[in-house]
Amino acid sequence: MATKKAGGSTKNGRDSNPKYLGIKVTAGDLARTGLVLVRQRGTDILPGKNVGMGRDYTLFALKEGTVSMGKKRKTHFDNRTIIKKIIHVM
Repeated sequence: MATKKAGGSTKNGRDSNPKYLGIKVTAGDLARTGLVLVRQRGTDILPGKNVGMGRDYTLFALKEGTVSMGKKRKTHFDNRTIIKKIIHVM
């Protein structure tokens, strides 16, 4: 006799770790050099003045200053005008 009930295989027994994406510093906050401002997948928010972008699209402060956010009109590849968010360190 078997001591355990026969368990079938399951197709949904996996879960991935959280990636903690999003805006880390809000407008008006003080940013130090190298501080991560935004973690994102793709360029939802573009880097502005004194902001650098890592290879995984993470935005970080290049200089010390106050964080400000705005919008920018950009011409898309198919000649549409789109409005993108932009983040600066002043």
